[in-house]
Amino acid sequence: MIDLNQVVSALRTVTDPHSNQNIVQAKLVSDLKTEGNNVFFALDVTHIGGDLRSQVHMSCMQSIKETLPGAEVHIHMKSSGPNAPSAAKQVLPQVKNIIAVASGKGGVGKSTISVNLALSLTQMGYKVGLLDADLYGPSIPNMLNIQGERPKVKEVYGKHKIIPIETHGMHVISIGLIIEPEKAVVLRGPRLSGVIKQFINECIWPELDFIIVDLPPGTGDIQLTLVQTVPLTGVVMVTTPQKVAVIDAIKASNMFLLSNINVPILGVIENMSWFTPDELPDQKYKIFGEGGAKELSKLNDTTVLGQVPLIQKIREGGDSGKPAALEDEALKAIFADIAQRTLDRVEYRNEHQDPTDIVKITTQ
Repeated sequence: MIDLNQVVSALRTVTDPHSNQNIVQAKLVSDLKTEGNNVFFALDVTHIGGDLRSQVHMSCMQSIKETLPGAEVHIHMKSSGPNAPSAAKQVLPQVKNIIAVASGKGGVGKSTISVNLALSLTQMGYKVGLLDADLYGPSIPNMLNIQGERPKVKEVYGKHKIIPIETHGMHVISIGLIIEPEKAVVLRGPRLSGVIKQFINECIWPELDFIIVDLPPGTGDIQLTLVQTVPLTGVVMVTTPQKVAVIDAIKASNMFLLSNINVPILGVIENMSWFTPDELPDQKYKIFGEGGAKELSKLNDTTVLGQVPLIQKIREGGDSGKPAALEDEALKAIFADIAQRTLDRVEYRNEHQDPTDIVKITTQ
């Protein structure tokens, strides 16, 4: 009599080419049973392209026969038909939430917020990925002290897949991990789009609660490619208190709120809200003004997720590869509070709004 546990173990060695999980973990196997030396099961191939179906089928056969040489394997290849998952659910199905961190202009500390938000979520016990989509200014490798490391490549059904770098309990991918730091990134629209799609579709992302996407500033090709490639749970806007930053942030947030894009703004984080010198811990010097996050959140009908002060330790942490959320207790508490508010907004959004669709942008 064939042991079902051995069959399941064998099937766990077969990779789903779409999610990069094994086919058991991806819930593609059903109706598994044995009769004598016969093994029967159904394999859901709804989202597996026709050219790969036969390869997955053969991998199942080979894996079971290697484990159980006398087994006769019978696989029913089924498609969900009308109940097939939407295109949105087929992209990174192993990732529960994808949050973009955006800004209207550069220099507001968006990457600093992305790194420390991702780390805070990780410290709270969530499984987190960090995708650096700022292709012209990939600063995340330096902020995490992984510059010089190179992602490994794995072949899956004849296609090469990238394995993100693991650091601080997170899974990280950045063009800064692929090119030399001193080399200029010279890419135009189609090439920019290609890199973003590769980071989403050709990376072996594990099962995650969150992927945090650090976007470049503004509303360009990368932002449009992202919403056309993956369903975003929502966007976190980053601004400083000053009016100039808020004006640009309004333009950036309005792009996500367009009717044909329709990605929720989860909230606003205000960076560099005030400066407190070490020798005067009770003083708050509002160098860049005040009220920027409140104004932006009001215009976007959302909330302020938190305010981050202008503190030397945050800058030093980014430069040294020792992020503030790991090194300083007071700053750790600030970012943990922002992370919790973000979690609350994600939970509310998922309970009260339909999942975001992948955007289909057509030109006249």
